[in-house]
Amino acid sequence: MTNINLNDLLISVPQSANDNLTATLISDEQRPAFWPQHFGCIPQWIVLEPCIFGWMDRLCADYSGGIWQFFTLSNGGAFMAPDSDSDEKWSLFNSMNGNGGELSAEAAGIAVCLMAYSHHACRTECDAMTEHCYRLRDYALHHPECNAIMHIID
Repeated sequence: MTNINLNDLLISVPQSANDNLTATLISDEQRPAFWPQHFGCIPQWIVLEPCIFGWMDRLCADYSGGIWQFFTLSNGGAFMAPDSDSDEKWSLFNSMNGNGGELSAEAAGIAVCLMAYSHHACRTECDAMTEHCYRLRDYALHHPECNAIMHIID
C-alpha cells in the first residue's frame, strides 16, 4: 500500500454517487460500540480517538478537551466532532501547510478525522482504514464548508 496524499483525495467523484450522503448523530447508548463496530477490523484502532484529540490540539489553539459527538455516514463511514452548544466557529491553523480557517464544530471534526484517518492508514497500511478515509472525504466534498476543510488538510 502506498501513502495517502490528502490532495489525492480530491479526485473527481460522480455527482450522483454522493449527493444524498447524510450524517447521523449516534445516541449515548451507542457510543461504547462506535469504535469496535466501525473500526474493529483495523490494526491499532484503539489509538484513533486519542490521535483525533491530538490533531485537534495541534490545529486549534483554543482547544482544551471536552465532549465529542459521534456520527455515522450513510455510505458506511463514521467520524467524530467536538460537541458545541452554539454556532461558534473553531479557529484551526495547519502549520504544516500554512492554511487556516474558521470552521463549525462538525467541519473541524471532519478535518481532524481526515488527518488522523490518513495518517493511520499510512501507518497501518490497512485498506479498510483507507476506505474510511475515502468515505469521510466523500462526505466532506459535499459539506457546506468543503473549501475550509480541504484547505486545512491540504
